[in-house]
Amino acid sequence: MTGRSAPVVLRVSLGLIAVLAALVVVVLGVLYAGRDGPGMVDKWFVQPMAEGVRPPWWNVALATDFLGEPAGAATLVVAAVTGCLLLRRPRAAVLVGAGAGMTVVSTILLKPVVGRTIHDGNLSYPSGHTAFLTAFVLVVALLATGRLGLGRTTGTLFVLAAALVAGVAMGWAQVTLGAHYPTDVLGGWCTALAVVPATAWLVDTMADRLVGRMADAGRRERR
Repeated sequence: MTGRSAPVVLRVSLGLIAVLAALVVVVLGVLYAGRDGPGMVDKWFVQPMAEGVRPPWWNVALATDFLGEPAGAATLVVAAVTGCLLLRRPRAAVLVGAGAGMTVVSTILLKPVVGRTIHDGNLSYPSGHTAFLTAFVLVVALLATGRLGLGRTTGTLFVLAAALVAGVAMGWAQVTLGAHYPTDVLGGWCTALAVVPATAWLVDTMADRLVGRMADAGRRERR
């Protein structure tokens, strides 16, 4: 289990980002709890985006949406986990699965708590599609940052930029297709930013303990 799943140099900056993101998730959840309809901010984007998109961009939105569906998400995760295992990066493989999985579970648990709905009672906050793709890309960016040996500032900017691109792409698709409000998308994006750093820390902590126990066992056997 050698090789950290997330760069140590990013731990502080990612921790701060995770805290801020969690606060945004909570604030938006409180503001839109129990509501069935767009807020003021949502109205600025929903109608212009939905009415202004025609083929082939509509097809692009559908294809992007598929990446957040069970079949598309599973394909991405399996491919990434397989790649990590082939590169002999077991921690990275665990983080891919755990990061994406914990993020999706978080959105599933939050939706009934917040109770915001769209289209005849469908729970909408936070957006699970946006959270998943953001989490997946964020994990890949973390692994790439460690692989490339990027410093704290460059690495943080790279990871945030990757997460932003993923969030904007899936968020645009969700709003365009009428599946979510923009604030649902923001909540999903922030959920990923809050969950993935915490998951990476947890994976590394547990792996370090396992390595330590294995090393202790090996020393006792040699005595």
